[in-house]
Amino acid sequence: MPANLPPQYLEAEKRYREASTPDSKVEALEEMLAVIPKHKGTDKLRAALRRRLSKHKDQSQKKKGSSRHKTAFSIDKEGAAQVVVIGPPNTGKSSLIATLTKASPEVAEFPHTTHKPTPGMAPYENIQFQLVDTPPITKDYVDPLMADLIRRADIVVILVDISDDPIGQFEDTFYILETFRIFPEGLPVPDNLTKTPFIKKMVVVANKMDDEKDEEDFETFLELTDIKVPAIGISIERGKHCTEFLGMLYDLSRVIRVYTKSPGKEPDLEEPFVIPRESTLEDLAEKIHKDFVVKLRYARIWGTAVRDGQMVQRDYIMQDGDVVELHT
Repeated sequence: MPANLPPQYLEAEKRYREASTPDSKVEALEEMLAVIPKHKGTDKLRAALRRRLSKHKDQSQKKKGSSRHKTAFSIDKEGAAQVVVIGPPNTGKSSLIATLTKASPEVAEFPHTTHKPTPGMAPYENIQFQLVDTPPITKDYVDPLMADLIRRADIVVILVDISDDPIGQFEDTFYILETFRIFPEGLPVPDNLTKTPFIKKMVVVANKMDDEKDEEDFETFLELTDIKVPAIGISIERGKHCTEFLGMLYDLSRVIRVYTKSPGKEPDLEEPFVIPRESTLEDLAEKIHKDFVVKLRYARIWGTAVRDGQMVQRDYIMQDGDVVELHT
């Protein structure tokens, strides 16, 4: 095991060993993968963690199939990443999901319209992101089930209204996240925590950027809050920067798209396999089918990092856009 694993990893690893349910094991493994350093010395460990995570997710899904306690907040992940959109009332969460997906959350001018999470699939190029609309959160009230939903998400979007005290909305939302022990990736975590924090990829989105004055207000908002996470201003009503927002999600998700082909045939470039960056050929084979991991002998790759049709082995690091021909 690498010697430079951070304390957060070791704490999550302890929780994994002590976990008694598939869900709690999944939660601990996701934390371990989120905080483990990414370099050549951890390649094998990260691959092993991803295999364990896949196994426990399968076990969790089987268990949930017969569970009577599944709630509206228990949303199975789909697409390249699960993106939970949170924020105060009337910031436009439901409108964002309705605009970018085929979901139909209830949209109204009055607050607290959304009572339960509503997922929808947002297409971006040839992949999709699962966006989840959520009930509003305020310092006065947050549904207690929201904490688990946010902790399980791959990306957290904090939506504020640029025309209605965005600084107060931003600070209140961050305060609520801190009470859930949820912190942005890459930023310091308080030293006085007695339990393991949940580190999440985050992006702040300022909605209702409908005219030039709103652009100025957005710049002021960025300066006064000194935001250390990615941020973007959008206008759902005008469709402004919505595609750029999805592009940010793609960058944050840290995934790549890989295509497969059969010998002598053209690849299917419409539906790629979506896998984490730094995944190996062996990781891809396992995602396609578990039998491939055992039977795989080698593969031929068409891509930017190799000669077209070059033969590679199991430890080859997949690149975005690679076309793979598996041989068993």
